[in-house]
Amino acid sequence: MARAFLFVLDSFGVGGSPDAAAYGDEGADTLGHIAEFCAAGAADRDGLRSGPLSLPNMSGLGLLEIAKAATGSYPAGMPQPEKLFGLYGCANEVSRGKDTPSGHWEIAGTPVMFDWGYFSTEGDAFPPELVDAICEAADLPGIFGNCHASGTEIIAKYGEEHIHSGKPICYTSSDSVFQIAAHERHFGLERLIALCQIVRTLLDPYNIGRVIARPFVGETQATFERTGNRRDFSVLPPEPTLLDRLIKAERTVHAVGKIGDIFAHQGVSRIIKANGNMKLMDATLRTMDEAGDGDLVFTNFVDFDMVYGHRRDVAGYAAALEAFDARLPEVHEKLKPGDLVILTADHGCDPTWRGTDHTRERVPVIAYGPGIRSRSIGVRQTYADIGETVARHLGIAAGPHGRSFL
Repeated sequence: MARAFLFVLDSFGVGGSPDAAAYGDEGADTLGHIAEFCAAGAADRDGLRSGPLSLPNMSGLGLLEIAKAATGSYPAGMPQPEKLFGLYGCANEVSRGKDTPSGHWEIAGTPVMFDWGYFSTEGDAFPPELVDAICEAADLPGIFGNCHASGTEIIAKYGEEHIHSGKPICYTSSDSVFQIAAHERHFGLERLIALCQIVRTLLDPYNIGRVIARPFVGETQATFERTGNRRDFSVLPPEPTLLDRLIKAERTVHAVGKIGDIFAHQGVSRIIKANGNMKLMDATLRTMDEAGDGDLVFTNFVDFDMVYGHRRDVAGYAAALEAFDARLPEVHEKLKPGDLVILTADHGCDPTWRGTDHTRERVPVIAYGPGIRSRSIGVRQTYADIGETVARHLGIAAGPHGRSFL
């Protein structure tokens, strides 16, 4: 048998989605615009990074050719590698929406072909009857926020009042999501988790995809900081995913980072938590040592999206990509004959784009391992091809969506 390692660089889109205009994202290009800013010196930051975007390992795995296939042009300032290794291409999303569950479920062979529920962008985001039900069920004096907002900005705005009043900070975005920020000590982390579980049950009639707990610490606006104890409470995927099929075949699925939450803990054998991309990489490398024949290690590297994309931090996103790229040789060293690594993303989050939300883009698909020869796999018509490739590699039956590119 063989092992598979599926790594999602959360929000690392490569532009060119054919339906981007329908989402107001025509022209969005996470990789291309970061490279453009870097090449122009607009992503230089003292003590962090400078110069053109440098991703030698992913470039050697076909990243520049992926960008060319997705958008028609190479990223600015990035040198061409002398040789390419592995399989490389990009994929269109067929799921509706541009959020985390849709992207991950489609990667795992289960596209979302229904419409999510969303909250109003005008006036109060949440219906008054929902707010009343939450406050009654959770014994709350009320809530702050009740709007579309950036998480860091709304915590800065209401954090001090929240500490003194006990009212949680509730907000949403263009995704199908209800987010709750609360202080880990003054409100209590366990109380926040329990509140999210209550809200999850109350949201089912609204067809909302996720409730997210956003704990933070600090005592003043200047010192507030979100912690690594985030939790996502998702609805179940609409049909069995690659993960479910692997469990049924008595394989082990190692979920690193927020993967377990995204799949509502269904189809997961082990959950390995870590905070931050570098610690997620450390946890992934340890898990690679522990993985046996037939296993899947599935990791989400969340910082690209949560820390840099949504905050429109081009320099930070670029530095995070460069730090990730620098650690790929450690992944290579862990590989055994028969292993397969796939690098991809779940959507875009162009840090140069208007607003603070995800962007509808194609995603990169990079696949490599011992004995895999280099070639283009072109533009895949669904992310589900990724899941079916893992299924084929691990020797389980094909699912109803997508097609293996092996």
